[in-house]
Amino acid sequence: MTRTARIDRETSESKVLVELDLDGTGRADISTGVGFYDHMLNALAKHALLDLHVNTVGDLEIDAHHTVEDTAIGLGQALREALGDKRGIRRFGDATVPLDEALVHCTVDLSGRPYCVHTGEPDGQVYAIIGGDYAGSLTQHVFETLAFNAAICIHIRVLSGRDPHHIVEAQFKAFARALRDAAELDPRQPGIPSTKGAL
Repeated sequence: MTRTARIDRETSESKVLVELDLDGTGRADISTGVGFYDHMLNALAKHALLDLHVNTVGDLEIDAHHTVEDTAIGLGQALREALGDKRGIRRFGDATVPLDEALVHCTVDLSGRPYCVHTGEPDGQVYAIIGGDYAGSLTQHVFETLAFNAAICIHIRVLSGRDPHHIVEAQFKAFARALRDAAELDPRQPGIPSTKGAL
């Protein structure tokens, strides 16, 4: 069984290509034009053990918003496609990840129902500009967009943090580890992990 996907998405604001292998080794080839976002997607691939290729060309002359959002749409759609009918997966994943002073807890349910709860960022985080063009307000938007397009449930709680870079990076790493556990194949569960028989 191959759990891979390729998404090509083009609008007047961006052109996005995402190729994803859920059973990869963490290899990443990321280019969005937003350096800090590239760094976060590299961390996602590494810690979720995804093989991930992303190439986005967006209207950065306006700002980074469309580029970041449209990449998250493509990534969510790729996750949904690669998961298929979700037969044999563990379904739930949970991780608490530190990065120096920052600490983030994330729980994922590959439920087929999109939902995102995102709490705990310190006052002012949404106004932080990281790497010159990544606004702190984009982080919650990325996870909401991923949840909606992948049809998964994500709960993220920032438990502590001071440095805006660390606060965002710990969130991506915690999500990566929770996703890795949830998408892992369970040898004791050959069927669909739901009493409804479908996810």
